[in-house]
Amino acid sequence: MASFPGSGLAKGLAVTLRTMTRKTVTEQYPDTQPDLPPRTRGVIGLFEENCTVCMLCARECPDWCIYIDSHKETVPAATPGGRERSRNVLDRFAIDFSLCMYCGICIEVCPFDALFWSPEFEYAETDIRDLTHERDKLREWMWTVPAPPALDPGAEEPKELAAAHKTAEKLAAQQEAAEQESAQQEAAQREAAEQESAQREAGRREAGSGRADAAEEGDE
Repeated sequence: MASFPGSGLAKGLAVTLRTMTRKTVTEQYPDTQPDLPPRTRGVIGLFEENCTVCMLCARECPDWCIYIDSHKETVPAATPGGRERSRNVLDRFAIDFSLCMYCGICIEVCPFDALFWSPEFEYAETDIRDLTHERDKLREWMWTVPAPPALDPGAEEPKELAAAHKTAEKLAAQQEAAEQESAQQEAAQREAAEQESAQREAGRREAGSGRADAAEEGDE
């Protein structure tokens, strides 16, 4: 069908007229927070309990905006006669968001699920140097990470929850062991005090019996 002169202009004006008759909807930000999709790339949250300081994220980052410092600690043998082992301890984990291009490579390459996308986006600063956020701030953003999609009833527990439960159980076990050890020490101290008191009482009785026997022999 041949188009007549000005048909394109007429179509454009028709779209304009239709839009003008619709009610406009304006989100009153910041009074009304936007409803962001679950996979929004806002900032990167750090779950440092899962971090093994493998440095993969820092090495793979194309902008070199991840800074990691660590040191090694010697862990005593778990069993008698076992060998000591060394492990990396995280000292610093920082991300310079003035350099970050939000590619997500660091999150993808992390083998232990220590980095996550958070939809948080309100972190503007007046000084560009303040856009380098340390691990404390990254840890705070971790709590804004949306929950993973619901799994099938027969599926395994998510790794994040399993790691958190394992850490909580380990801390609870350590606390319970410390309480039991303290209770045992207190019981041992009480038992030792009771034995000492009993020995003193027996000594006093023997001494009193000896003096009574000596007095009877003197009377005879």
